[in-house]
Amino acid sequence: MAVHPIDYRYGSEEMRRIWDEENKLQKLLDVEAALARAHAKLGNIPEESARVISERANTKWVRLERVKEIEAEIHHDIMAVVKALSEVCGDHGKYVHLGATSNDIIDTANALLIKESLEIVKNDLREIRSILKNLAGEHKYTVCIGRTHGQHAVPTTYGMKFALWLDEIQRHIDRIEELEKRILVGQMSGAVGTMASFGDKGLEIQRLVMEDLGLRPARISSQIIQRDVYAELMMVLALIASTLDKIALEIRNLQRTEILEISEPFGKRQVGSSTMPHKRNPILSEKVSGLARVLYSNVIPALLNNPLWHERDLTNSSVERVILPESFVLLDEMLKSMKKVLSGLEFFPENIKRNLHMTHNLIMAEPLMLKLTERGMGRQEAHELVRRLAMGAFYEKRDLMEIAKENEEVRKFLSEEDFESLKPENYIGMAPQIVDNVIAYIKEKERKEGL
Repeated sequence: MAVHPIDYRYGSEEMRRIWDEENKLQKLLDVEAALARAHAKLGNIPEESARVISERANTKWVRLERVKEIEAEIHHDIMAVVKALSEVCGDHGKYVHLGATSNDIIDTANALLIKESLEIVKNDLREIRSILKNLAGEHKYTVCIGRTHGQHAVPTTYGMKFALWLDEIQRHIDRIEELEKRILVGQMSGAVGTMASFGDKGLEIQRLVMEDLGLRPARISSQIIQRDVYAELMMVLALIASTLDKIALEIRNLQRTEILEISEPFGKRQVGSSTMPHKRNPILSEKVSGLARVLYSNVIPALLNNPLWHERDLTNSSVERVILPESFVLLDEMLKSMKKVLSGLEFFPENIKRNLHMTHNLIMAEPLMLKLTERGMGRQEAHELVRRLAMGAFYEKRDLMEIAKENEEVRKFLSEEDFESLKPENYIGMAPQIVDNVIAYIKEKERKEGL
């Protein structure tokens, strides 16, 4: 019976498959097989034994049910795997797990699971990057109102919004690629990390095992890979979640009935409410924001897992059984939901224009002030004058430009032609060029990736 929603509701089959019991067992067996092959290469065990162990180190031979049966008796998860593998290898089973300690197998297997998971995350991020790149290019001249403190500020463009997110998504791809240098490491160092159980061949055994598995060998460990790198991983996953949360929150706000500039896609047969048939709720974006909270909360346990008693204790183990699969599966759900939202965004141009002009040119107070200084008025004097005019326009519910035209001080400096230039659509500065710069940067990144 499934209990946690990651088992039946959240995440793709591909991501859930990585963290299911069968695949986790297979990764443990992969590490045991690589260890046997390394021993054989160095002449520590017969090549035939390494061959048999390698052939039978899979879940067709080593059944998950048998592993659980043994664990229920001996209460040790890795020894249960070792015993189950040894059973199916006959006389060759005496060479299984030779010189290794439990976390040599666990931590190295974790690296393999994390490696597969990060590939999915990177692929999803690249797809979101592509969607945002196209949106930024298509909407670099779509002028809209910018908002600070929830209030109308000055004009911006939708291209700027999308390019801002695009640049942030690229940073996450960069972060993962940098993180992989530290997190995709394995160990074969024995109890307390000294490699004493491997004699004078410890470093070579570790090198051979990691080379076999496509991982980097840890420079040093204390029977476990140090959990600062696991904490870094969780922080990067949470940081990605925060960007998706940021995007989702903006879309949710812009979809509010009184704003309604853009909207996440809504299916023809989709139901918004069990009682209000008219509702078009941003459920995908709300889900993204909600699940982000779980990923944020998983950072603290990961940080607490770093300080352990002496060379190691077991307090990190139970935590990681929860936070690693949970964080990857939930982030997977968030990424795939955001792809749906961004690829199906609905725009409402009439509302974008309406909101841009909603304040009757109050948003043009800054360019009015700057135009006055350009024509010779002192900056502070111009600021105070325009502030008074803007407050008057607000309370009198009149157009700022009309009030400005009636002001004698303003008329000393500005002509009718000056007023004609003071339109929201004209006040977007270098926004299109900024967007183009971001897109050019992303295209260069894609070129280097071979995309």
